[in-house]
Amino acid sequence: MTVLLPKPRFREPGLPRLDPGVERYRLAGLGGLILHLAAGDRVEIVDREGRQSCAIAAFGTGGRADPAALGLKADGDAAGINRLLQGQGENGAEIARALRARGIPRGVDKAAVLLGGGRPGDSASLKAERDVDVVLHAPGPERLGEGELPATDLSIIVHRARILGSGDLPLPEPLGDVVAEFRVNRCTALSYEVKEGQFIQVIDVAGRQCSDFLAFDARRLQQGQERGLDMTTTRTLLGMIYPGPGLASKFFDVDMQPLVEVVRDTVGRHDTFGLACTSRFYEDAGYPGHPSCSDNFNKVLEGYGLATRPGWQAVNLFYNTGISAQNAIFLDDPWSRPGDYVLMKAMKDLVCGSSACPDDIDATNAWNPTDIHVRIYAATNSFSRAVAFRMTPDAEPRLTRESGFYPRMSELTRNFTEYRGFWLPNRFNNAGPVAEYWAAREKAAVMDLSPLRKFEVLGADAEDLLQAACTRNIRKLSDGQVVYTAMCYDHGGMLDDATVFRLGTDRYRLIGGDEYDGVWLRELAERRGLKQVWVKSSTDQLHNIAVQGPKSRDILKEIIWTPPARARVDEIQWFNFTVGRIGDYNGVAVVVSRTGYSGELGYEIFCHPKDATAVWDAVMKAGEPHGLQPLGLEALDMLRIEAGLVFANYEFNDQVDPFEAGIGFTVALKGNEDFVGREALLKRKEHPQRQLVGLEIEGKEPVGHGACVHQGRAQVGVVTSGCRSPLLQKNIALCRMDISAAAIGTEVEIGKIDGQQKRLPARVVRFPFYDPDKLKPRS
Repeated sequence: MTVLLPKPRFREPGLPRLDPGVERYRLAGLGGLILHLAAGDRVEIVDREGRQSCAIAAFGTGGRADPAALGLKADGDAAGINRLLQGQGENGAEIARALRARGIPRGVDKAAVLLGGGRPGDSASLKAERDVDVVLHAPGPERLGEGELPATDLSIIVHRARILGSGDLPLPEPLGDVVAEFRVNRCTALSYEVKEGQFIQVIDVAGRQCSDFLAFDARRLQQGQERGLDMTTTRTLLGMIYPGPGLASKFFDVDMQPLVEVVRDTVGRHDTFGLACTSRFYEDAGYPGHPSCSDNFNKVLEGYGLATRPGWQAVNLFYNTGISAQNAIFLDDPWSRPGDYVLMKAMKDLVCGSSACPDDIDATNAWNPTDIHVRIYAATNSFSRAVAFRMTPDAEPRLTRESGFYPRMSELTRNFTEYRGFWLPNRFNNAGPVAEYWAAREKAAVMDLSPLRKFEVLGADAEDLLQAACTRNIRKLSDGQVVYTAMCYDHGGMLDDATVFRLGTDRYRLIGGDEYDGVWLRELAERRGLKQVWVKSSTDQLHNIAVQGPKSRDILKEIIWTPPARARVDEIQWFNFTVGRIGDYNGVAVVVSRTGYSGELGYEIFCHPKDATAVWDAVMKAGEPHGLQPLGLEALDMLRIEAGLVFANYEFNDQVDPFEAGIGFTVALKGNEDFVGREALLKRKEHPQRQLVGLEIEGKEPVGHGACVHQGRAQVGVVTSGCRSPLLQKNIALCRMDISAAAIGTEVEIGKIDGQQKRLPARVVRFPFYDPDKLKPRS
């Protein structure tokens, strides 16, 4: 008998294949979402993390309250949803704008409340009996108090009774006051004018659709001169393939004058190398007469006095191209998903063109051309600069946010970079990374570490869950202690490194670098059958700075008040923490741990984001007599490399175990008999293949992540991180080395150019390079 095997199925987590008529939304903790439901539409509300309620207000014709349209009775507390309706909360301004457009009142007496006491994945389903506008809110405490749970995200899944075509897919809510908007139908192009200061939003309606964008200086056109976007000039000035939100954000013309500035980008992959598609491209592929973006632009720009051309130089938005190892330009399916967009600001009066690319002969538009939508916003709007951060490929995007300390740091620098969904400073004005480095080594420095992901692990099974997730022996922790640990997959590769705080019986806080840690913990609890544990994300409730350096204790002991039952700042030992306040009994609440990422004596201060500026001001004022300086990422990298401190996706990843990453001391093979990956790590420890080592490099040429390390022709290692050490006045590097070449004193060479034509002599040395016995942080 012949057995028919199932055909292989492609997995595309980046573009969830939702059934027609199904929509999915993220409802952020403390945030809101507004939906219009027609009769027969169904809404499913899913509690992602457990014990999170959902408050609901519903409005019918004329803005009258109508919870009965969803079969609900409004008898719950409406305080949180009223704050949202009045423009406060996580995204209150956006909600308030949508309410004004719909004529909905700014308050309700009572709200319907669902969920709130269950497990992750619990859900509630509602069906609209008639047309209704629905406001959903994820309530919670504004500040975390003793025994309180942070507000966490909900998933909202809408099942439409009437299935729309791709051209009728819902658009994201407007970002601000709209001046004009246009639909660019599939396989066509449009021209339009934009005034200086106005904003242009180009939206991919159905996902994976490219849109070529042109912009010309309107005043120069009136003078008979064509000055449009020039990609070669832009790449040359920025040193980047294409601009993005931040410092390198502008597109220029051939005269090096900026025409547009990129303010937001939810995709992060576009093209500035190729022309807009041309008739010749299709003819050479065997498709004479096929429509092209260039021909479409010739038609719609004809009235502006622009000469026609066979191919237009354009910003190819959402076009997924890259450079191969053979220096060839390749293309693949676009990264954009339904509703993704690029938001740009006009730097001059502009004549613009946008296309919905007609390419259906390759993967440019995922083989299926669809529509593009363009919105023009008034110059009076103010938009944050942001890219989209996604925890996992199929997660909803979240725009880059500012930590609670950003208002103070932005007064000292404009040099910020996006890091894991937050803006962090690279360096500060009037100092620079070397001066910031020396402040940390000799005096004290303060840095923002708010992007670290925090998770409250609570309940009777909390200790068992962390014992299974962490390589350390969590059962040895006492109240007020902290431990540094690795977290591994079953095969022994690392998921993350983290610190675990024991706040009390059945109350822990895990702080790691990856937002996926929370998902992993909840999945592990399900796998192990641990029912009495909740893992609640608290990153948005706890922002933190680190105060590092020899003077850090002297600074903080002046300003941190602690109750008599708690240790003072000058009493807490390495990897311990205390709870206190800034100034006195009535001051801002903080948690202070003796931890850090610099190799120096140091502390971290955790507070609510609303209190962050008060904490920053107190620390800076107390630190001024001690030479305290703010410190950015460039200086931090030098500090942590000298101290041998590992960094995700550099020293470790899911293919590297803790022993190979140089943190084998975190693996309690004899104290923890039950952690994930233990059996694999036993085998890896017995048969090591690679080891993290330190290298001292001759000469002053910089060596960075990914540089190959050789003995003769053979590659024996790869540089994971490198820098010029201000202290040693040498180039140093961390290197993942084959065990045969890992002995101290081994001579190796670092390959430059193609790895063979040029070599830098290097030698394996003891590391950490600075204070290898950790005497400084223990002091």
